[in-house]
Amino acid sequence: MPSDYPAPPPPASAGEPFPSRQVPYFRPSVGEEEREAVRQTLNTDWLTSGPRVAEFERDFCAYVEAPFAIAVASATAGLLLALEAFGVAAGDEVLVPTMTFASAVAVVLQLGAQPVFVDCRPDTLTMDMDDLERRITPRCKAVMPMHYAGQPCELDRLHQIAGAHHLRVVEDAAHALPALYHGRRVGAISEVSCFSFYANKTITTGEGGMVTTTNPDLAKRMRLMANHGISRDLLTAVGVKRWWRYEVVAPGYKANLSDILATIGIQQLKRSEALWRARQRCADWYAELLGPIPGIAAPYVFPNVRHAWHMHVVQLDLSQLRIGRDEFSEHLLAAGVGNSVHYLPLHLHEYYRQAFRSEPEDFPAATAAYDRILSLPIFPGLHRDDVEYVVSCISNIMRRFRR
Repeated sequence: MPSDYPAPPPPASAGEPFPSRQVPYFRPSVGEEEREAVRQTLNTDWLTSGPRVAEFERDFCAYVEAPFAIAVASATAGLLLALEAFGVAAGDEVLVPTMTFASAVAVVLQLGAQPVFVDCRPDTLTMDMDDLERRITPRCKAVMPMHYAGQPCELDRLHQIAGAHHLRVVEDAAHALPALYHGRRVGAISEVSCFSFYANKTITTGEGGMVTTTNPDLAKRMRLMANHGISRDLLTAVGVKRWWRYEVVAPGYKANLSDILATIGIQQLKRSEALWRARQRCADWYAELLGPIPGIAAPYVFPNVRHAWHMHVVQLDLSQLRIGRDEFSEHLLAAGVGNSVHYLPLHLHEYYRQAFRSEPEDFPAATAAYDRILSLPIFPGLHRDDVEYVVSCISNIMRRFRR
């Protein structure tokens, strides 16, 4: 996910001193427990999928209170496996938020189906349920809501809509561990949920993901397809089971997780609540310090949810500024503050503009939000004085370029 890598600050421009302080966009929170666990795994006979993967899956099931979990190479792989298990194929449509990362729509196309983009809410940037209802056609087979930045979307309303139109639901929960929706863990609410353990996620294995499901048949299909479609539940002609005997029973994928990465995940999952508390603390500092600054809106959080705070996305009031978001970002980088933008909406990417003849005005909320949004540093190792420095830089830029 290239857009999630922290950009290094550029050289200071003329008239601006080189920053004496650097606040990165993110830094992984990996400790000695993870390092020691990996060393132990390296000393075993298992490096690829084995007992550590099985342990990670069991731990994850217990944590999110889901009956089944399949460890996979990425959340993207999980979304592909889920849609394939739903039977999504050529001629079908899948409803996808336009405010998301590009891999979400790529898996739809890889199955030969057609994506149907859905606009976002202007406040939370999660899927707009009114727009979702408007865009459903008889060909729609599934909906893939994304919990933007770590905030659960309106799942009750989404399930009402999905039920009324016979749509399967797979939650893109790449940002959403350990989010809660009305007291329930994301990962045990919908039929399928897909999590990411990418380097900057709320827990990380470097690369990797997890699929949870409430449906045993889907769990069996996704596990099969994640390993080339290979079945080992076979007997010889004389009725004997051989450990080496297998057959490909479906054209599957290479989507499994290794024991090495699962070992990191086991340790990270133990710390998930502590890591979340540290992120929540950072979000609270931002809310306190950004509040008095006019022209910048902190993230809106729905009542009765726990935000996972994978990202902290603010929105600039450009009517109060003489510069745009891109210039604002560059001034922050020049001051030593890492930042990013999440995301260029799907309908604005060159390929999708041409392939689906989408126009900016087709999705007005996402189009307008893109010009205003800015992702600020947030990670467990961020300190109060780091956040104070970030906010002071924002305040200085706002003051310098106010209309």
